[in-house]
Amino acid sequence: MRSSTLFRRTNRHPVQPHVSRQLSRPVREACIPPVDSIVEFGAYINGKKICADGIVDCLELVRKHNADTDGAKAFVWVGLHEPAAPEVEWLAEVFGLHPLSVEDAVKAHQRPKVERYGDSLFMVLKTVAYLDHDELTATSEIIATGEIMVFLGGDFVVTVRHGEHCPLTEVREKLEDKPKLMNRGPAGVLHAISDHVVDRYLQVADLMQLELEEVEATVFADVTSRDINRIYQLKREMLEMKRAIMPLQAPMAALSQRRVIPNEMREYFRDVSDHLARVCEQVESSNELANSTLQAALARSNTLANEDMRKISSWVAILTVPTMIAGIYGMNFDTIPVAGQVWGFPAAVGVMITACVLLHRGFRRNGWL
Repeated sequence: MRSSTLFRRTNRHPVQPHVSRQLSRPVREACIPPVDSIVEFGAYINGKKICADGIVDCLELVRKHNADTDGAKAFVWVGLHEPAAPEVEWLAEVFGLHPLSVEDAVKAHQRPKVERYGDSLFMVLKTVAYLDHDELTATSEIIATGEIMVFLGGDFVVTVRHGEHCPLTEVREKLEDKPKLMNRGPAGVLHAISDHVVDRYLQVADLMQLELEEVEATVFADVTSRDINRIYQLKREMLEMKRAIMPLQAPMAALSQRRVIPNEMREYFRDVSDHLARVCEQVESSNELANSTLQAALARSNTLANEDMRKISSWVAILTVPTMIAGIYGMNFDTIPVAGQVWGFPAAVGVMITACVLLHRGFRRNGWL
């Protein structure tokens, strides 16, 4: 649905689209339509998708239906992927989006938040994805992050996604297969998106937990500097995940109290908030486990280094005795004891062997060897 024939192009004329039931001609022809970044769009009436010639036509169809019907509200859902500024500005003209939220949607790299602008709601969700690797290196990225921005109004939902992970196609198809879910309106779409994102949090948290448990098992077996680098890398990625998830707790908890959320949908958002709290607790515990594992790995590494140093010191001490005796008898003096005796050499060697054996037994008894 990226064909430019779906839209009409002329000059921009800023007109508020919520003034009347039918959009005026200047708004229909405003700005540059999001031809390049649009993923999918459609009008949803009574839970069913209605195809139209373009986004503006879908919005006019929805508003006409809502004005003539007292039942469930119809709405338009537009999905974008990494749009440019003119494309989002075109949607701002059509749907009456606030300039500050439009700026955030274009620039991305926002903290998770929920903000209200008039009768519309703007929500930012961080997405996370686990990147599997055959072998981890110092530069490997384990967790990839992205963002999903949601503009929510009485008769529209606009989603702007940044990043290649966590597409919303699965969410849209699930809702379209169940008209009862789609008939919940824009708030139902927001719930499905937030629930999908939080479920991905849980999947990634479980995978990170397994990764940490595997590393923890190697720490008490035979830790190496490579294992310490891997633990530190997991710790770094865990912090990245915390920055993506933790700030969402407060906005998600307050979302169910927003007036734009219907009463029948508030318990669903509270359920998502509970799931998010569970994920945050798991991420926090995994982060603590990473800290403990890293400290244990460093302590284990220091212990192994000390053990090696004791072994080296023990062998140096053992070899010092024959070296000292050989050095003394290697001096060119005539009065060295037993130097002129026939049994002198065997006696010196015997003293060396006896001293080495006694020292070796002493070091073994003390755990140095």
